[in-house]
Amino acid sequence: MDTAGQPQYFFSNIFTPVCLTGECKPVYINFYWDLLGNYTRFDLPPRTELTRMDHKPFKPDDYEKLQTILANTHSLLKDVSMEDLVGKGTENLADSVDAKAGATLKTVKNEVIDGAVYTCYTLWHIAHGKVVAEMQRITETFKSEELLHRFLTDRNHHYQYWAMERIMTDEGKVTTGFEADMQQVIRGKNIFTARYALQKLHNQFFVDKTRQRWLWETYQTASYPLQIAILKKMTSLSSLTDETKEFLAQQLSNANQEQATLLLKILTTQSTLSQQAQRILAGQLASSNYANDIYPLLVKHSPKNKEVKKRMTEFYDLNNPTKK
Repeated sequence: MDTAGQPQYFFSNIFTPVCLTGECKPVYINFYWDLLGNYTRFDLPPRTELTRMDHKPFKPDDYEKLQTILANTHSLLKDVSMEDLVGKGTENLADSVDAKAGATLKTVKNEVIDGAVYTCYTLWHIAHGKVVAEMQRITETFKSEELLHRFLTDRNHHYQYWAMERIMTDEGKVTTGFEADMQQVIRGKNIFTARYALQKLHNQFFVDKTRQRWLWETYQTASYPLQIAILKKMTSLSSLTDETKEFLAQQLSNANQEQATLLLKILTTQSTLSQQAQRILAGQLASSNYANDIYPLLVKHSPKNKEVKKRMTEFYDLNNPTKK
């Protein structure tokens, strides 16, 4: 906990044997998890060390590899038992089983440290075992608006997903007071949480003019994958403001094929287009690679503006010379 009594992380000082027979040197180690039970790191109590077979101390490289092993939530160690790691008749060899190991050990060779098979196995199962669910239960008891705000703005994506599930309904409506946090998630550095937020949010979130302008400004500075995610979200927004439609029409001239397809889809779903949006689109009929898609879009809205109608006629005549 911090000085204000807010939870920071989970910690446990661990003392455990790491072999079947009890002949191994016991392990003293400190484990750290985040507030959702995700293992983060380990360190050792003063004057302690980890050992390999024959009680040889770990080397610096062994400690680095152990951290990599423990941080791997998808380790093959998850689906094997300790007995699977050794061949029959070698149980009394404790951690010195490598010379007579069975097929399973060969499969998980990269998941363990030579001469410390049981150590790796035992510690991985502690780091990712039943204690995780208990940590999650405890953190749930600390849930508050303050914690949710903190989680939403944290770099830890596990925290962001956890908080988003708790401040949004199944339909994606946001609890009052957390709107700015959601916008911060969308503009954050994690493309996956940003895209999840966009997909999850109810369309009502983007109804007003100010937030639509914010979304478009976000698009302009976003990475390409997030730009595509924003455009996909906008395809479901049927009540865009005239300003937004004009932004979209203007963007079409600089779009690649994927972007253009989405931009045109968005504009096609709109029941109306302002005269300015129509003028922007008509201005692209003579030069745009997407003119064949722009023309029927304009026809759908039956433009009244003389300039727009003139450009449409020129385009039609150019592409239908026999029908003049």
